[in-house]
Amino acid sequence: MEPKHLGGDLPRLVNRIVESYFSDDRTHHIDWEYLPSTASIIEICNLLMELTYPGYFGRMGLTRHNIAYHVGELLPRLWDLLSDQIQQCLCFEQERSGKMDEHGPACRQKAMHLASQFLECIPEIRTLLAEDVQAAYDGDPAAFNTAECILAYPAVLAISIYRYAHKLYEMNVPLMPRIMTEYAHRVTGIDIHPGARIGRSFFIDHGTGVVIGETTEIGDNVKLYQGVTLGALSFPKDERGRLLRGHKRHPTVGNNVTIYANAIVLGGETVIGDGCVVGGSVFLTRPVAPGHEVSITPPVLQVRPPRRGGPIEVGPATATVGQVAAPTELRNPPRRGDARRAKRSPP
Repeated sequence: MEPKHLGGDLPRLVNRIVESYFSDDRTHHIDWEYLPSTASIIEICNLLMELTYPGYFGRMGLTRHNIAYHVGELLPRLWDLLSDQIQQCLCFEQERSGKMDEHGPACRQKAMHLASQFLECIPEIRTLLAEDVQAAYDGDPAAFNTAECILAYPAVLAISIYRYAHKLYEMNVPLMPRIMTEYAHRVTGIDIHPGARIGRSFFIDHGTGVVIGETTEIGDNVKLYQGVTLGALSFPKDERGRLLRGHKRHPTVGNNVTIYANAIVLGGETVIGDGCVVGGSVFLTRPVAPGHEVSITPPVLQVRPPRRGGPIEVGPATATVGQVAAPTELRNPPRRGDARRAKRSPP
């Protein structure tokens, strides 16, 4: 039987879908003028990576003789994209709040000023990111040089985009910072809210599944492993049950702290003091004094023999048919992140 074509059903289906648009205003952007472009903001992220790590991204074969020309070519493109997208974000917010008649004409001028102000911050942010790259190299013995960290490590990409998004967040640019960090989240599996405050020499080893909430504060020389969550314990609500925003909901992490894989640290009143070590799979909702270690009781492992019998090896001992292996003591991973290796000059 040949497939049935839409034919006379087309007008009916069109009308049904269009009617569904106007039955719920939350899921369409119709009859509105302003909207930021995700594609353009991703292009901004790519240009920032090219400016931050020249020779590693974008144009290859750069020399001291052509680098100034290259930067002079990139900056106008970046400024045009930034000023346009910042304008879209500012006007989008004002249009949705019904204030366009009052403030609309000023959007373009403000966007141009913010774009120029942002470009002035690139050298300062590059300095922070150079320390982050060094922290990645110092904190991972598998790294052969800093080039490997820049080219291959998802954390370097996620932290780089976060640092630029955080600057826009501080400049009160709506929407755009979150689009930037969620793009990095999509690419790397690392979710850093642009509102989080993160100190110098920050590193996320492996990275997948890390979540850092909006009001998180992180000190200097902090190392996280994969699966770490710095999240909210609860969400305060008003008398109508709506979420209250602007409250401290996420933890504070001091200087020189290491948090191992899959640890969950929740709550705005949870403060991890300087020099602490939080072990893997810990669930933490209360403060920890400086210099302390936090771990969970090691699990008891049970090893069952194969159905056909015969001895199986369990560490240095052997369990035979019908026996259950003795509980195995598990220790937290070596504290590789506490005593950071002396800084090495990359080969």
